[in-house]
Amino acid sequence: MNKKSFFKENLAGVRAFAFDVDGVFSDSRLILDQDGSLMRSMNIKDGFVIQLAVKKGFPVAIISGGNSEAVRKRFNMLGVKDVFLKSSRKVDDFDGFCNSYGLDPGEVLYMGDDLPDLPVMRKAGFTACPLDAVPEIKSVAAYVSDRKGGRGCVRDVVEQVLRVQGKWMDADSFIL
Repeated sequence: MNKKSFFKENLAGVRAFAFDVDGVFSDSRLILDQDGSLMRSMNIKDGFVIQLAVKKGFPVAIISGGNSEAVRKRFNMLGVKDVFLKSSRKVDDFDGFCNSYGLDPGEVLYMGDDLPDLPVMRKAGFTACPLDAVPEIKSVAAYVSDRKGGRGCVRDVVEQVLRVQGKWMDADSFIL
């Protein structure tokens, strides 16, 4: 079956999420401070939907080639326990994430934007990317968001899953 042809219909089968960071949660611009440390800007609505997905019982993984403790801290604050930084082979961390939760890779939605994400996107059952992803990623993504990285693309795809599964803005969504 062609993954692209039935993306929306198949969202009911998503049991977990995994995401790249740079180019997905942040735009492709990185700001350097005087010490040479990288600073990222992230969309607050993406953060809201991630904490909501965690609250709804979805395992969430962050798999990044970067190595920023600020990234780890941000996602830990949102309830994400599985933050893989300095990932040189993202597919290995993806497999580890799946194994730790007893997930079949076909049950995981992965969102990436650039070439290091390609092996994971070939393995995940549900694939998505931001509007400004590279052509090679767009060609394998089942869904291309109408939003760019750092501009709400995570909110877009997670909200669609929660809506399809009847978990969007139900009674406990507003309890912090």
